[in-house]
Amino acid sequence: MSSLLDAPSRPTPAETLDQEFSFAAADFERVRKLIYQRAGISLHDGKRAMVYSRLSRRLRETGHTSFKDYLAWLEGASGPAGDQEWQEFVNSLTTNLTSFFREEHHFFALADALRGLNQRSPRIWCNAASTGEEPYSITMVLAEVLGASSGAKLLATDIDTKVLATAQRGVYPADARGLSPERLKKHFMRGTGSNAGFIRVKPELARLIDFRPFNLMSTPWSLGEPFDMVFCRNVMIYFDHGTQRKVLERIHGVMKPGGLLFVGHSENFTDSRDLFHLQGKTIYKRA
Repeated sequence: MSSLLDAPSRPTPAETLDQEFSFAAADFERVRKLIYQRAGISLHDGKRAMVYSRLSRRLRETGHTSFKDYLAWLEGASGPAGDQEWQEFVNSLTTNLTSFFREEHHFFALADALRGLNQRSPRIWCNAASTGEEPYSITMVLAEVLGASSGAKLLATDIDTKVLATAQRGVYPADARGLSPERLKKHFMRGTGSNAGFIRVKPELARLIDFRPFNLMSTPWSLGEPFDMVFCRNVMIYFDHGTQRKVLERIHGVMKPGGLLFVGHSENFTDSRDLFHLQGKTIYKRA
């Protein structure tokens, strides 16, 4: 699930003296404005050190000597090369904290909901796929409850194209957190030789997922038939209230009536009861 790392509240004097690149307060404000426009992410003042650390690599790789010059170049970039650098900019300011079956109660609730459906080919959307642990956890439950050949499909999206590529590969350390020995044996292949110490998702599980890059700020949303369930966990904590409401309205619009929305442990949308009703612990039902 994509998120932003915590950073020190402000750079220390030593950090300021050691900075490789000029990074004025106006540059930070410019970054805040651009990432908000592109991804809806609201950066508070305490993220300045994190922004400097993350974007310094882009300055080195693009040959710029100050944030002012880099940001001016970025804003004027166009064509495929410009699109690529904007993606690198967004990728730099997001990171991914995830594991298999994180917030385990959601997956018990998912299994119960799947058993209660009157059809065996539900549509599910995981819109913060990150490096893949969450969507593969969802599809493991799908396969265990409905069978791998049920026709159920999962759309897995993320704004960060680099982590999405990792998710599509489906290769993880053999000691990845959250996997029981039974699931490890049932759903993964163990690497041998130079791949020893790694596991790979079995093809029958990988086939259940359609991976796509997607920005929740994009318009319009073209996602196909309505979803029975949506996982949007630990994403909207980085949005301001207005952006949260806008995204919730759009999610509401792509779900079936009565569909379930799974959110993060620190997210609360009880002020949007016209859209979703609290159904369980961090689980909402579409109104």
